[in-house]
Amino acid sequence: MKKILLTNDDGINSPSLEYLYEKLKDLGEVYVCASDENRSAASHSFTLRKPIKICEIKKNWYSVSGTPTDAVLLFYHALSNKKVDLLIAGINDSPNLGEDILYSGTVACALEGTILGINSFAVSFVENNKNLDVALELVYNLAKNILKYGLPKGTFLNINIPNKEIKGIKITKLGKRIYKDMALPVKNENNELCYIIDGETDFEHKRGSDFTAIEKGYISITPLHLDMTNYKVIKNLQKRFRNLLKIKTKHKEF
Repeated sequence: MKKILLTNDDGINSPSLEYLYEKLKDLGEVYVCASDENRSAASHSFTLRKPIKICEIKKNWYSVSGTPTDAVLLFYHALSNKKVDLLIAGINDSPNLGEDILYSGTVACALEGTILGINSFAVSFVENNKNLDVALELVYNLAKNILKYGLPKGTFLNINIPNKEIKGIKITKLGKRIYKDMALPVKNENNELCYIIDGETDFEHKRGSDFTAIEKGYISITPLHLDMTNYKVIKNLQKRFRNLLKIKTKHKEF
C-alpha cells in the first residue's frame, strides 16, 4: 500500500490537513505530521542537536515541537522506516509565489521531501479556502498521477490556487515579487523600542509566470529543481575570477 505524508507550516490544527486526509485516504495509507503550532515563514530551518518531542494526536496523526522541516525529517527517519511514496505540503492559507518560496515553510517541506527522494509537491491558496473543492479535486488527481508516474529526479511542484473563477491549469515559471518592506517602530511590554517588519507587496507582470497565471484565473503549477546552479555564468566567472589568487598548480582543472 502506498504511504502518503501530509504536512504544512500552518500547524497540526490547520483545517486543510483534515480536508486532505479525508479526500486522499482511499489512495493509500495517509499520515499527517506537522508542527504543533503555526510556523509560517520558517523556511527550510531545522532543529540541530536539540530534543524534539513527537506527540501522537490520533491514529496516523503526529505533531512535533519543531519546524516544518523537522516534521518531515522526523516522520521519515523515526516513524516511517524511511518509506514514503508521496509528500503533500499544504494546503497553505496564503500564496507562495515568486520569491515567497524562499521563506515558505510549506514549500520547504516539499523541498526536504525531494532531498530525501520522495515525490513531493506544495499547494497554496491565494486566499484562505477559496476554491476549496477545486483544490481538493486537483490534489487528489495529481496525487494519483504522481503515485503512478512519479516526478523527474530532483524536481518538486509548487502549486497555487487563485481566489477567482478558475479557467484551467498553467505550467509556469517563478515570477518576480516586489517587496515594499518597512521597519515599523513599536514599544514592547517593557516600553523598549522594537521593530516590526511589515509592508505591501506587488509583482512584475511577466508572461508565463506564476503571478500572471494566478492573475488571469489559472491554477499555477511551477516545477522546481534542487540544483540552483546558474550554468549560464560558469564560464564567464571562471575567466573573471581565475586570477584572484596567484597560486601555482600543476593540477588539471576538474
